[in-house]
Order: sequence, then structure tokens, then C-alpha cells
Amino acid sequence: MTQTPHISVQHLNVHIANQHILNDISINIPDKKVTSIIGPSGCGKTTLLKSFNRLLDNAAGVKITGKVLVDNEDIYAPEAEVTHIRKKMGLLSQRPYPLPMSIYDNVAYGPRIHGTRKKQELDELVEEKLKATGLWNEVKDRLNTSATRLSIGQQQRLCLARGLAVEPEIILGDESTSALDPVSTAIIEDLFITLKEKYTIVLVTHILRQARRVSDYIVFVYMGKIIEFGPTEEVLLNPQKELTKEYVKGFIS
Repeated sequence: MTQTPHISVQHLNVHIANQHILNDISINIPDKKVTSIIGPSGCGKTTLLKSFNRLLDNAAGVKITGKVLVDNEDIYAPEAEVTHIRKKMGLLSQRPYPLPMSIYDNVAYGPRIHGTRKKQELDELVEEKLKATGLWNEVKDRLNTSATRLSIGQQQRLCLARGLAVEPEIILGDESTSALDPVSTAIIEDLFITLKEKYTIVLVTHILRQARRVSDYIVFVYMGKIIEFGPTEEVLLNPQKELTKEYVKGFIS
């Protein structure tokens, strides 16, 4: 691959409760592209995604070896600072989890924690990130109302805006449209395609149609190992590995 890697994984192994979840993973995730991780349930997709921002740290019985380099910094090195690492990454979960506060305060929450206090700066930032996620025109007249009153699709876009507000470099999505209706799903997918101009985006998805629509690259994971990795059209339409062919055809679920 000629693309510049933003995340470089080198011989990563993850054991959880004596189970070998990820087995000798090495991969370069390209900068400012959409990379989708696909594979059957329980294959290690989400574990791989969570290894990128150390969300596995608090799980019981976890042992991690190998390296994950983000901007050439090993995030698992003893001296690595976790808060600094996680600030680089926005995470969009399967279901939206807006904070129990106003729409405005949801977006302003992260910047306030990181030291932004001036109202004008916060106002501009809230507007900018809500516009970036296509929400501004829908909510600009009710910024002080509770975020929980938004539709689930709007809540997911609000969570994306909240993540963007701390100026990350990378967006991680863990089946982030699985709880949404088709219209909201299409909006989020279009956002991913637009946002890759500024961000590296890594998605876990079980929907091959979605992976083909939004991704530049595909990672196929099976039983904790990377079976195939390459440009989307090549992996989905002309896979080189027999396991990939079987999965794409629906023989493996």
C-alpha cells in the first residue's frame, strides 16, 4: 500500500480471560481514508477497534503485547499518556449516548474540560461542529433543550459533533448505524465520506453494502486474524483468499 499510515499495528496480540482474541495483527491504517473492518460475529473486529484508543485497558483479564503506533507514537509504551491518546480519537458507538444536558452543553463539554472557557469561542465551536454533522439547521433554535429529546438519528449526529469538538485526528465507529433507521443511516454514511477529507476514519460494520458504499479500504478479520486487507473493490469483488470469498458470498456468518 502506498498510502501514508496514520495507525500502524505491529504484531498485536490480545488475550482476554485466557482467550486469544487477536492473533499477531499487523496492519497499516491509511491517513484520511475510510477503512472498514468486516468479519463474522465474535471474530475480534471490535477488540481491534478498541485497541486503537486503549479502551481495552479497563477490561478484566486483558493482556496486550505488540505495538500500536499513532503518529509514530507507541500508545502502549509505558510512558504513553492515555488522556492525550484518547483526545486524538472520537468514538461513535452502536447506540448514541448523549450526556444528560442541553444540546449546546453536549458539544461544549469536551472543549470546556480541555480549557476552553470563553463564551464566544464555545459558541463558534458548537455552531461549527453542529454544521459539520448536518445538525445546525435542525437544532439552532433549541440549543438549550435536552439532548435526550432529539430523535435517535439526531442523537447519533450530536455524539459525532461532541467527538469532533475536541479536535480529534481519528474517528472510530463501532457499528455506529446499527440502531438507526435507513434515512439516518444514509446521513451518517454521507458524513463519513465527507469527513475523511480531515480525519482518518476506521469503522466496524457487519453490513457489506455499507462497507462498499463508504470505505476506501477493507480489513477482513476471521478468528482473530487478518485474512485480507486492501482497496474496497478488490477485497469485495475480487478477493484473493478463499475465506474472504466465502464470507463475501454469505457462506460464513
